Amino acid sequence: MPGTLNGKVVAVTGAGGGIGREIALLCAAEGAAVVVNDYGVGPDGVGGDLGPAKSVVDEIAKAGGKAIPNAANIANAGEAASVVEDGVKAFGRIDAVVNNAGILRDRIFHKMSVADWDAVIGVHLNGSFYVAKAAAPYFKEQNSGSYIHFTSTAGLLGNNGQANYMAAKMGIVALSNSIALDMQRFNVRSNCIAPYAWSRMIATIPTETEADKRRVERMKTMTAAKIAPMVAFLCADSSAGVSGQVFTVRKNEIFLMSRPEILRSIHRSEGWTPETIANELYPAFKPSLLPLRKGSDVFCWDPV
Repeated sequence: MPGTLNGKVVAVTGAGGGIGREIALLCAAEGAAVVVNDYGVGPDGVGGDLGPAKSVVDEIAKAGGKAIPNAANIANAGEAASVVEDGVKAFGRIDAVVNNAGILRDRIFHKMSVADWDAVIGVHLNGSFYVAKAAAPYFKEQNSGSYIHFTSTAGLLGNNGQANYMAAKMGIVALSNSIALDMQRFNVRSNCIAPYAWSRMIATIPTETEADKRRVERMKTMTAAKIAPMVAFLCADSSAGVSGQVFTVRKNEIFLMSRPEILRSIHRSEGWTPETIANELYPAFKPSLLPLRKGSDVFCWDPV
């Protein structure tokens, strides 16, 4: 039976386990040749082993699919390029890049170290740029291609103790939108997914309160496999015309997220002073100011 990705070559970062593994398996099942990238590290980014990527490749081969392993550290620009280059060498082309790899170094803001900040920005934001950049010349030349970047509701909506992660994930949204705008002339599309799924990375998040514990129990019901179909769709030709979007996938629910929009505006012909802002603008804007909130405040119902 023909798959939706027959003839495609898809590179998936962080594909040795969790969400990335499920994406690699489904893309292969849908007919794609897959580059399975995984640096083989723990959730905190420490370590390094080809084993996880090779294990997924073996699983794909056993099912009759095509895949190669890649153990590049995507936080290194030179290594990150090999994720794409290996796919082109092995399969002759590259059609989609899935920027899924990530690490966590959670700390409350005033205790966050520069090393924790740099490590998370390096993998999530810099790594997404490096791999995407490596694919850009091929996409431009063949006049087609799809990027799928992983963001998070932690960045889109908020969370405690994740300044590095939140900043990286919001940066990825801006990166994706920039790619979508700059490369639309070459029929290249770029989108983001904010996944809700239980994984070893999520398992490292502290659960200090009863609310945190209930949230984690809800997360455990959301399997990584539920994320993969949306990724496969965005890799496929059937998603032509879908670009610059952000989707949230939560078990059997899929949400289209909004961009920041203008809520209120006030014009003052004479211009503004600190006093007129305090006395006129602030009272008018106050009812429309957005409250501080976290993703768990917004997605407060059990996943369905």
